[in-house]
Amino acid sequence: ATPAGEIALSSEQKVYDVVLKQAALVKRRIKKLEKPDIVLPGTVLSEAYDRCREVCAEYAKTFYLGTLLMTPERRRAIWAMYVWCRRTDELVDGPNASHITPTALDRWEDRLDDIFSGRPFDMLDAALSDTVTRFPVDIQPFKDMIDGMRMDLWKSRYKNFDELYLYCYYVAGTVGLMSVPIMGIAPESQATTESVYNAALALGLANQLTNILRDVGEDARRGRVYLPQDELAQAGLSDEDIFAGKVTDKWRNFMKKQIARARKFFDDAESGVTELSAASRWPVWASLLLYRQILDEIEANDYNNFTRRAYVSKPKKILALPLAYAKSLV
Repeated sequence: ATPAGEIALSSEQKVYDVVLKQAALVKRRIKKLEKPDIVLPGTVLSEAYDRCREVCAEYAKTFYLGTLLMTPERRRAIWAMYVWCRRTDELVDGPNASHITPTALDRWEDRLDDIFSGRPFDMLDAALSDTVTRFPVDIQPFKDMIDGMRMDLWKSRYKNFDELYLYCYYVAGTVGLMSVPIMGIAPESQATTESVYNAALALGLANQLTNILRDVGEDARRGRVYLPQDELAQAGLSDEDIFAGKVTDKWRNFMKKQIARARKFFDDAESGVTELSAASRWPVWASLLLYRQILDEIEANDYNNFTRRAYVSKPKKILALPLAYAKSLV
């Protein structure tokens, strides 16, 4: 309950406060001397970044190809950030997820504090620890992502989109906020820093909403429903309909509205991609175009996301790369 006299903030307002803080950090161009330098032999750091590169190349092939156009320092930093996010996600979604406890996530957050304090635990941590001394990256989005993992330990229903919005920010919107200071804003950009961060946030939200719509059946088999309960009810649907896994007209109409919302976030994201530094645009455009195509595939499957997993075929992925590259030049 909200204390008397206080106005409850929507999730969007709460997240916007974080966006403003991140934008302010970049505008002030915080000097790396304000953060502790980690003392590691150059060969160890080189090996750390190389291992991050290998992980990114293995698990995010298309995105990895795009990072190769970035400056060496920026791409190494993006690889380090990607690996930390992947490791964090695997805590609750990986092979050992059933053994993860809130205490384990608390320890992971303590370890994050150590990374930002220049005390990395292992080689992969060392790469991120070095990265945060080179770019004005703030710890808050990283902590928020861990909060998203905490939500997954106890929450399997979302009563409305406001609740779902906050979850999507925690687990994916945060990635956008982490990425902007590394990818950089184009020197010639006339856009406000806040608008670029808002666009990065929108892309993260769009990607996560797309994940949710793609994985409805898979999540249902785990007893999870990442769809707004009030909107399901308005459509004449319930959890039981999802667990039954039947594509009906009610389901199609419901899905059309959910897909339209995700597409709106992709549209909002587009304006910000063009404001990034030129060498950083290709991987972002590739991610945006490919993820948006997943929504097309859900439609092509007649909205059957219960037993058919929408995916973008390899030929379509290959075709998307030159289009993404062309857009990155604009």
